[in-house]
Amino acid sequence: LRRAREARSGGGGPWGTAYTGSCAASARRRRTTGRTARTRPAAALGRDIQRFEATSQVPDGLSRHVVSSKKAQANWYKKLIVTWKKARPTPRTPEEAARLVITTLKNHQKADVEGFLVFYGLPIPNAAASTPVPHTTHASKPEGCKFELHTLPVDAKAVADGDTITVYVDTADPRESGSVPREVQKAAAERTKARSVRDYQKADGLQKIIADAGYRQVPNARGEEVLAKKYRIRLRGIDAPESAMPYGKEAKEALLKLVQGKSLKVYVYDEDRYGRCVGDIYCDGVFVQEQMLKKGCAWHYTAYDQRPELAKWEKQAQSGRKGLWASSRPQKPWEWRRDKRNGTA
Repeated sequence: LRRAREARSGGGGPWGTAYTGSCAASARRRRTTGRTARTRPAAALGRDIQRFEATSQVPDGLSRHVVSSKKAQANWYKKLIVTWKKARPTPRTPEEAARLVITTLKNHQKADVEGFLVFYGLPIPNAAASTPVPHTTHASKPEGCKFELHTLPVDAKAVADGDTITVYVDTADPRESGSVPREVQKAAAERTKARSVRDYQKADGLQKIIADAGYRQVPNARGEEVLAKKYRIRLRGIDAPESAMPYGKEAKEALLKLVQGKSLKVYVYDEDRYGRCVGDIYCDGVFVQEQMLKKGCAWHYTAYDQRPELAKWEKQAQSGRKGLWASSRPQKPWEWRRDKRNGTA
């Protein structure tokens, strides 16, 4: 009798609901998942977490509400198993369950977290309450910096030359999360589904929609594919040899060696005439422009940046005849570009 009462009232251990495991109960649950999630969302979530622990199966229908793959969804439930068991008391109300989900999945895409909450009928907090505090405050940014980017790991193909790089920022980032076009979110979700059933022709068409809007699905540091915003970055204050110039290939390889596979912090100060963000790049606390200058992989671009430390680092490379300074008369990149425009290069 006690167990029957617990089953009716939502008791039955740390999951906040009885889990009978019977075929009849399972079939009944599949027919009424939507209604149950709306009326008793915390209990429905607890039941699905327990079911995942037993079967490793994510709920049917979740994919219609989120962007990420079934593999990524399984990873969410693995995390939720741990946090749900540790929760004291076990979440009973929709608000308590929503807080646990948001805390557990705080590093995942906003579209996924909100879709997960919608699937269970859990409340979505307003933007002010749900947006994490950025890593740095406005006061801590360098003078003149307009905004700061925290990128996903850099791909080898992202480095165009010694002073230009393409980076991607996860749309779960507070700076990006509120500005992703709805059509891009929809295309990303549909592309994930198309790839899961190997419909690569459809996936390629959806990829074009995503790319044309300035986005791409790329792996994050955990290897999970996420939707990300594309930015082209022009390294501020330096000018590296062009690819066709002497030492152009070496300069590109030097930059690639510094950033490949790593997440970057970019302080953006301006935008150039080609639509690139002009900024300072830091990788694992190392100032990338400093390294490029000290290794003789770039010139100090004095026409646009008069910082004395850049001149000092260039002088050190010149004195040591490092990199491009091993040549007695290295050609300046801006003069090479001018000569090419005039047909005299």
